[in-house]
Amino acid sequence: MERGWPHEKGFLFSLILHLVLQGRGDTSINCSGFDRHGVDPAAFQAVFARKAFRPVLNCSSPTHVNISFTLSAILEVDAHLQLMTSFLWLNVIWHNPFMTWNPEACGGIRKLSIAAENLWLPDIFIEEFMDVDQTPPGLMVYVTNEGRIKYDKPMQVISVCKLDIFYFPFDQQNCTLTFGSFVYTVENMVLAMEKDVQEISNTSLSLIRSHGEWVLLSIHQRAKKMVVGTNQYDQIIFHVAIRRRPSLYVINLLVPSSFLVAIDALSFYLPAESGNRAPFKITLLLGYNVFLLMMNDLLPASGTPLISVYFALCLSLMVLSLLETVFITYLLHLATTEPPPMPEWFHSLLLLCTCPGKRCPTAPHKEQKGLALTPTHLPGLKEPVELVGKMPRCGQAEPKEHPESTRAQREHEAQEQHLVGVWVQFSHMMDTLLFRLYLLFLVSSILTVTVLWTT
Repeated sequence: MERGWPHEKGFLFSLILHLVLQGRGDTSINCSGFDRHGVDPAAFQAVFARKAFRPVLNCSSPTHVNISFTLSAILEVDAHLQLMTSFLWLNVIWHNPFMTWNPEACGGIRKLSIAAENLWLPDIFIEEFMDVDQTPPGLMVYVTNEGRIKYDKPMQVISVCKLDIFYFPFDQQNCTLTFGSFVYTVENMVLAMEKDVQEISNTSLSLIRSHGEWVLLSIHQRAKKMVVGTNQYDQIIFHVAIRRRPSLYVINLLVPSSFLVAIDALSFYLPAESGNRAPFKITLLLGYNVFLLMMNDLLPASGTPLISVYFALCLSLMVLSLLETVFITYLLHLATTEPPPMPEWFHSLLLLCTCPGKRCPTAPHKEQKGLALTPTHLPGLKEPVELVGKMPRCGQAEPKEHPESTRAQREHEAQEQHLVGVWVQFSHMMDTLLFRLYLLFLVSSILTVTVLWTT
């Protein structure tokens, strides 16, 4: 046992000395016979033994790592959790000075594929990553005779994305993917672009597989140095611009809502005297509430998008139109039962609005019999059966009345009929005025929301 320990110690010293001398001397790999007998694993054992260390001849010189990626699918965008799930191919390229050989001495071999687990790999990670890296094992790297190593890594990335859903469903989002190292500072690793960002964007647009809810618009890039204490880390930030396809939400949300609001506006043409307008508007209001409850799952679970404001606005307009119908119905009921006296100035203003530029009589005169409205011409009024019962039948003598009392009674009835007609006219004028205000507010609100969506 005492003699074995120095012998083993000398063997370890010789192995370390051999590795050190190999690092200082010729770093090329002896690949003679690869074209006849295949790749000899023993030729790469010295390089494989160094995989725990950064492959540089001088430890003070940084390793230059070039990165690029191809976005092949946008799987999901969760507005509630503020997450974007995408699938991409990460391309990492760096130089290993210990993986060089002479292709003329190796039968013209210029490129080899080696298991990635046997080599040093840069610790490139995505800062916004929110899940465990599920990269499949057993990946390969391509090595050229000049020591250029290319590592392609498929990744399903669940990354944080700050979403602005105010313009839903016509929204565009800008998600970031920040690539960097969490071990090596700028003194040890420098990041650069392998491809131009425009080429990355064009390749992703042509190869993207997903045709779901989101569409890729463009990819932009910028470099940044992250400072943590006294250390600086190189980073490359990619801005991925995506847009939502709004057709599903337009067909299922906006079109039915617009139809219900249009029907509510057209219901103003129903005669208020018939008593059918108010029940019709109540039915529309209940139907609109059921529609909102059914379509609630299509709306974002967090935030207040503009479409929610639009739905609340449509619901408020339908409630206001119902209140307007109730008010007009009350005025007509008041006019046909117990019409209160109308002030002269209000009566004059009403006549000015209804008969502009003309002199309309303010009260029925004794000689003008056709100016007063009869009950049969007033909407919502029935025949005065009490007057019909007082008319003499055939063969029955008319009761003798005093001429002065009959004339006073007729004048009183004419004044009452005129007052009823004025109140009915005022009710129709208010109905028209409120309907125009309703249309004005409806059109201006829809135009405002449309302008906000398009800008």
